[in-house]
Amino acid sequence: MGLDCGSCCAKYILCLFNFVFFLCGGCILALGVWLKLDQKSFIAITQIAENKDVPEFQHFSQPIIISQLAYILIGVGGFIFIVSFLGYCGALQESRCLLTTYGVLLLLIILLEVTTVGVALACKGKAETETKKFLKTTIADYYTSSHDKADVVTLMWNYLMAQMSCCGVDDYNDFQTSEKFRQGNMTVPVTCCVLEGDFRKFTPKDPNCPYSPSEANSYYKTGCYRTLVNWVMDHINWVIWVVVIVVIVELLAMFFAFCLNKSLLETYK
Repeated sequence: MGLDCGSCCAKYILCLFNFVFFLCGGCILALGVWLKLDQKSFIAITQIAENKDVPEFQHFSQPIIISQLAYILIGVGGFIFIVSFLGYCGALQESRCLLTTYGVLLLLIILLEVTTVGVALACKGKAETETKKFLKTTIADYYTSSHDKADVVTLMWNYLMAQMSCCGVDDYNDFQTSEKFRQGNMTVPVTCCVLEGDFRKFTPKDPNCPYSPSEANSYYKTGCYRTLVNWVMDHINWVIWVVVIVVIVELLAMFFAFCLNKSLLETYK
């Protein structure tokens, strides 16, 4: 006796859904492995991009950035690859073991997301304090003013500050806790300044801004934490819709997995 119509639909929806994520995860994983094993090729590509004036690649030529980015891609890609592999193969092969594992993993992910949001809302003050503390730690431990020694953390902060027109977590004083930054003898990072042209090139309008910042040539008193919170609140409807869609997709995938699992149990017992 085969599967009924509803179970067949669940099977092929799961196959299609997870196959797409399986391919995406595999591509991300492959890219991470490539960056880790063959940095020279990627550096050559970034140099070509620089010659063609492609800002997105101009800050990714440092070996330490490539190495850290590789680990991030391997971790993210590997996780997506494994979870989607379980869902795809479990549905395609009608394996109750794989489907159960897939459903439980999705359930754990949903519970983790709900718990995180719940704790953040219940302990809003403490959550804000701990978040700021963590962000300031990343600046103190990793942020550097030297382009040759920049890592992924430095690059992320630079892009955030350049894009959001802000400086540090609370203000420019956060960078004074970084020994690596103080070695550059600058008061504020270049990306805290008012930039000219494409912000991704990190070119300040006033060359003296990093050493003598003012409200006219920089955003040195504007913290990124509050700026980012304000941005989220200004786009709260979009944020809510994205969160709702993600949760619904996860719930549907988990629902289809357990329904197909139950149907297989009843069909082949």
